[in-house]
Amino acid sequence: MIYHLFQYFDKIGLDIPGQNLMSYLSFRGMLVSITAVLIALFFGRRIIDFLQRKQIGETIRDLGLEGQLQKKGTPTMGGIIIILSIIIPVLLFCDLTSVYIQLLLFSTLWSGAIGLYDDYIKVFRHDKNGLSEKRKLFAQIALGFIVGLTVWTSDRIVVREKVNLIPEEDAVVVNFYREENVVKSTKTTIPFVKNHELDYKIFSPFKGKWGWYTKWGIYVLMIVLVITACTNGTNLTDGLDGLAAGSSLIVGVVIGILAWLSGNLVNSNYLNIMYIPGTGEIAIFMAAFVGALIGFLWWNSYPAQVFMGDTGSLTIGCIIGVSAVLIRKELLIPLLCGIFLVESLSVLMQRSYFKITKRRFGEGRRIFRMTPLHHHYQKTGIPAAIESPSHPIPESKITARFWIVGIMLAVATLALLKIR
Repeated sequence: MIYHLFQYFDKIGLDIPGQNLMSYLSFRGMLVSITAVLIALFFGRRIIDFLQRKQIGETIRDLGLEGQLQKKGTPTMGGIIIILSIIIPVLLFCDLTSVYIQLLLFSTLWSGAIGLYDDYIKVFRHDKNGLSEKRKLFAQIALGFIVGLTVWTSDRIVVREKVNLIPEEDAVVVNFYREENVVKSTKTTIPFVKNHELDYKIFSPFKGKWGWYTKWGIYVLMIVLVITACTNGTNLTDGLDGLAAGSSLIVGVVIGILAWLSGNLVNSNYLNIMYIPGTGEIAIFMAAFVGALIGFLWWNSYPAQVFMGDTGSLTIGCIIGVSAVLIRKELLIPLLCGIFLVESLSVLMQRSYFKITKRRFGEGRRIFRMTPLHHHYQKTGIPAAIESPSHPIPESKITARFWIVGIMLAVATLALLKIR
């Protein structure tokens, strides 16, 4: 709103010192980030006190994990802090006419509502299972289709293709963009190849009109898959103090950098990546996202004073998935979000192996002592195919080591921009 107010001042010719700063993405990015941190710090204490007065605390099952029972009664639904710390700065300093900001705000509220209802069932209805997996998955898939169909049909979500010109008597190829070269495209970014691009139309068995519909259908299904996977992967990672928030913060920084590069004509051309007009606003949104998580970590770092609950974990996972899709970097997610991927795979592997061995040997066997993976390092005394240390690793050390791995994956993802 402040951004649009300064735009209005400029339109009517009102000259206010410093108003041109609002036209710089870097300045607005810093503003939203700082504002998000301050909101999380200021309102966080008040929200935590409110949750404590209403006795909205975490119900803990005794799983034999070190320090687990001490968490009983810790306020949950702290994801409200994250949501407020994202939405308020975005409304103040982002271009609200941008279709990217509109989609991200909608996705934030949608996923936040799913998580809030899930936490409500757990806390107030005393149902530890919360919202059923089928209903939760249906809501996530529905959001994926809304985002995917918007990407398909909106004439404001486009890319600009390069035009290669070979000047006379010169073998040097000059790359540049033309305004009229704006296209609706199903192209995305992939690593390790020279041109860094993959068009989903190669998966279509048809050509012509049917081929056009098929390639967009495949692209929409990929968008649904990415958003659903990111949302649930983050949800599974939320098991230790600061783990999900810190890991998501690292991912948010990288997506913000990629969004800024993709929306910048000079940098996208230099790095030979897809130029997507308008994605600079996504960078600003991700700056608010990172600021909100930094502020939330003030309260959520070990020992946590509040848990984000599904209200927070579903929201931040959804934001990661939607933003990655919008900047056409969804195929980098397995590397960038490697922590979330491994956590999810550990659960799938454990469940599958347990069922198979139970049918074959009459008793279920385990690959890990406990899943998701972070609990494997806390648990001792249970036979498993993969041994953990003879003594449990402290929770804070597990979190720090996961953060270090997340930083390494983030650096590797950025390095892929030059490796081809």
